Amino acid sequence: MVGLNPEILLRAYAEGLFPMAERREDTKLFWVDPEKRGIIPLKSFHIPRRLKKTVRSNIYSISCDTCFEEVIRACADKRPGREETWINDEIVKLYVQLFEDGKAHSIETWQNNLLVGGLYGVAVGGAFFGESMFSKARDASKVALVHLVARLQQGGFKLLDTQFVTSHLAQFGVVEIHRSGYRHLLSAALKASGEFKKDLPEAALEALMQSKTQTS
Repeated sequence: MVGLNPEILLRAYAEGLFPMAERREDTKLFWVDPEKRGIIPLKSFHIPRRLKKTVRSNIYSISCDTCFEEVIRACADKRPGREETWINDEIVKLYVQLFEDGKAHSIETWQNNLLVGGLYGVAVGGAFFGESMFSKARDASKVALVHLVARLQQGGFKLLDTQFVTSHLAQFGVVEIHRSGYRHLLSAALKASGEFKKDLPEAALEALMQSKTQTS
């Protein structure tokens, strides 16, 4: 993939494509267009009961867009059960550029002034494309996801794309849809004007927390 830049990358997202590398050490990227796509419906986001208690306990503090590059590099680190990653140096460079252009965002989870979890993704119109998350403490990435969804709801976003369905995301109500259905939702979301909220009112988070509870 020669000459990839942030402008081309954003156009690709609008067409339903996203880039990956085979492994961290690989210098090449390829486009991915899954036949089946994972999304989290923003109007029916589920928070397990135990996680609600964790969010309300304030054992973690949350920030937004304060250390984007540190988050993406943490997402690229090896961890138990995942020795390889699709995030290479080219991915890091491209998404840091998107962040500097205001098109990519991160949510950071802190404990005792240490970054212990977080996630990052790309915002285009009313669509948010979740790219990756990491956790170095229990539920740290899940807490970040709760704060992300509260911001997307508050900012008028219509689509949260998770790319794939994973067991980690299943508890939040992720669904898998065919490529054609995804393209329909994407087209509608791109016409909306989502505003990514860096500052989240406490009432907005609590409104999300009051949503229907799943069992742990």
